[in-house]
Amino acid sequence: MLNKKSNGRTILAHVVLIILAFMCLFFFYILVINATRSHAQLQLGFSALPGSSLITNFLNVINDPAIPILKGIQNSLIVSGCCAAIVTYFSALTAYGIYAYDFKLKNAAFTFIMAILVMPTQVTALGFLRLITNMGMDDSLLPLIIPSVASPAVFYFMHSYMQSSLPKELVEAARIDGSGEFGTFNRIVMPIMKPAIAVQAIFTFVGSWNNYFVPALVITSKNKQTLPIMIATLRGADYMNFDMGKIYMMITIAIVPIIIIYLLLSKFIVEGVTLGGVKE
Repeated sequence: MLNKKSNGRTILAHVVLIILAFMCLFFFYILVINATRSHAQLQLGFSALPGSSLITNFLNVINDPAIPILKGIQNSLIVSGCCAAIVTYFSALTAYGIYAYDFKLKNAAFTFIMAILVMPTQVTALGFLRLITNMGMDDSLLPLIIPSVASPAVFYFMHSYMQSSLPKELVEAARIDGSGEFGTFNRIVMPIMKPAIAVQAIFTFVGSWNNYFVPALVITSKNKQTLPIMIATLRGADYMNFDMGKIYMMITIAIVPIIIIYLLLSKFIVEGVTLGGVKE
C-alpha cells in the first residue's frame, strides 16, 4: 500500500514538473519561432512551425545603421559583466566584515543596510541623475556600473550564506597562521562562497542586462546605448519601418548571452558548500 502511494506521488511530481517545464520553455520556443518569420507572416497570427526568414531577419538586424546592435551587445556585456563582478565581490566583502568582526555599531550597520534595501530605485532616480550630471558622468556607462558596489539584497544573501556555511573557527585558524584579512578573504572565504557568488552573479548579470530604467535616464548617445534601449527604440519605430521579425530576432539575440552565462556558472550552484572547511 505504501509503495503504491509512493509511486503515485512520484508520478504526480513528474507530471507537475513536466507541465512547469513546458510552461517555461513554451514562450521561449515561440520567441525563437517568431524570429524565423517575416513581418507579413507574423501578422497572419500564431504558428508553431518555423518560417523561412531567419537569415533575413538576422541580416536586417545586423545591417541596420540606425540600431548598432553589435555596439549595444558590447555595451551590455561591459555593464553586466562589471556589475556582476563588483556586486558579488564587494557584497561578499561587506558581509564578511559584518559577520567576522565584533564592533559596537555592528547591529546598527546591519540595520542601516537593510533599511536601504526597502528603498526603490525610482524614489532616488532624480537625485541620482542630478548627482551624476554634476559629476560630469552623464551619457557614460560608469553610472550604470559604480552603484553596484553597494547592493543590500546581495549583501543580505551573502551574510545569510556565511552564517550557515562559514565557520568562524576557520577564520580564526587563518589568523593564527598569520594570514592577513584580505588574504583570508580572498584565499579562504571566496572559494567557500563559490555557490552563493555564482547564484548572485547570474541574477545580477540578468538584472543588469535587462535593465532599461536607469540606462534610459543616463544614456543619450546612440553608440553607448544598451540592448534594452535599442529594442525599445525598434519597437517605437513608425508604422512604415515597423518590423516584428526584426524585433523578435533582436530579443532572441539579447537572450543568448544570458543563456551562456547561466551555463557557465550553474555548475557552481550544486558544488559543496564549505569545500573542506572546519565543521562545528
